[in-house]
Amino acid sequence: MDKPWHKFYPPHVPPSIDYPVRPVFENLKLAAEKFPERAGVIYQGVEYSYEKLWGLAARMANALRNLGVEKEDRVAIYLPNVPQFIIAYYGILACGAVTVACNAMYREKEIEYLLKDSGAKIIITLDELKPVVDAVRDKTDIEQVIVTSRDEALSLMSAESAESAVSEESMAKLLSESRAELSKVDLNPKENLAVLQYTGGTTGTPKGAMLTHYNLIVDQVQEATWFEFREGKETAIIFLPISHIYGMNWCMNTMILVAGTIVLMERFEPSKVLEYVNLYKPTIFYGVPTAYIALLDHPDVKKADFSRMRTCFSAAAPLPPEVRRRWKEVTGADIIEAWGLTEAAPCLTCTPLGMSGDKLIGVPMPDTEVKVVDIDTGEDLPPGEVGELVGKGPQIMKGYWNKPDETKNVLKDGWLFTGDLGYMDENGLFYFIDRKKDLINVAGYKVWPDEVENVLYEHPAVKEAAVVASPDPQKGEVPKAFVALREEYKGTVSEEELIKFCKEKLAPFKAPKKIEFVDELPKTPVGKILRRALREREWSS
Repeated sequence: MDKPWHKFYPPHVPPSIDYPVRPVFENLKLAAEKFPERAGVIYQGVEYSYEKLWGLAARMANALRNLGVEKEDRVAIYLPNVPQFIIAYYGILACGAVTVACNAMYREKEIEYLLKDSGAKIIITLDELKPVVDAVRDKTDIEQVIVTSRDEALSLMSAESAESAVSEESMAKLLSESRAELSKVDLNPKENLAVLQYTGGTTGTPKGAMLTHYNLIVDQVQEATWFEFREGKETAIIFLPISHIYGMNWCMNTMILVAGTIVLMERFEPSKVLEYVNLYKPTIFYGVPTAYIALLDHPDVKKADFSRMRTCFSAAAPLPPEVRRRWKEVTGADIIEAWGLTEAAPCLTCTPLGMSGDKLIGVPMPDTEVKVVDIDTGEDLPPGEVGELVGKGPQIMKGYWNKPDETKNVLKDGWLFTGDLGYMDENGLFYFIDRKKDLINVAGYKVWPDEVENVLYEHPAVKEAAVVASPDPQKGEVPKAFVALREEYKGTVSEEELIKFCKEKLAPFKAPKKIEFVDELPKTPVGKILRRALREREWSS
């Protein structure tokens, strides 16, 4: 069907795509066949060719089968960004099992919940994280713990040797004892799950989004098609956690789909990122607003060579317009914003190259529909009216694992209710306003935190800002801003100055009534500022 946003599609992008119906692990196998010698992953200067990566993933699949893992069993990965994550991920999928990715920053309570809820039988972890697993193992269904180390990441290039193996649980030992030839696994990509990806979703309780192989493939192909990724020619630095859906599917999996080179970083370190920019000359750059802010504030950013960078992405949180402007000024590259959520694998909309605007999240991807509905009645709203953004497409999850009631709350007639507020203009372009739960009600007036934060970012002293509702005896609640100042402004900028600055640019009820200066704002593992933590602190005090 013809949609108003189709006129904004780049000439090479069709409204509908013929997606390959295949398991995700075949992307790695195909890359190894076409580009065996190309570096698939570079980690701490060590290169893993695509041929080597696929061989290790196939060995991993056979090792898991030898341990009794069967089709649709869940296997957990509790690792930081190390090559073993990628090997384990593709090995799990290649034996027909389901990946449960656990962020390496999680601790006992979080790991116990994910393992119990998913029913995972095996967990693959780092030696230094094993005590966390040991502490909760008896409360879960875990039958086997497979352990690796950072040193193993550098020695796995010789999988035939088990010299680095220190125990029966060693990943290197299991790989050395397994065959690299993989027997066929009977999978239906549209029905069989690839990952149980845990998310707070539209509420705070973690839920396993059931994403099929096809859900993930669709999202990868949409991205690669939209931005004309060139097979065997792209390079991306990935510091976003690949345990998170953005880092996992939009970054890692899509790069492997196009046989790109992944420069893998365990964590975001601005100076190291800039060093790698000069060393590896990335063509694709994946980030979040807080990462772009940190890079722009680094003294060496103007010395970095961004000349080969074709596309920069930002997702997970709204990008302040001032940050986009500064990035373009410093690097010459535009930042494209993508919007979505874990339940959509993750992308629903994206801004076309060269198009930007305050709160603009672009247009729905091919084969994807987005509309705006009334937050109370669910009725469709006309252009220009703010309501809940809901999406439909082949990348949408099957539902939440073992949670039928929560699934019914967010999946209605094929539409995913996202909990995000926004609107569509008369041209068919979509705009993000804020999270429904973050709306501030000032004596009946609606205040969107994102609008206030964008004004604060215009002040030269403000490095990071988050606005939440604060209790007020007269008005019920009022906006309060938590602000991290740039180093050179600390002690020289007052609360009153920033409030006055906001009042000059906003209606009086929107300007923050209080400002609290903090050294750092709380963030999720992917780098998204956690308003929820600030709001809970504010209302519990």
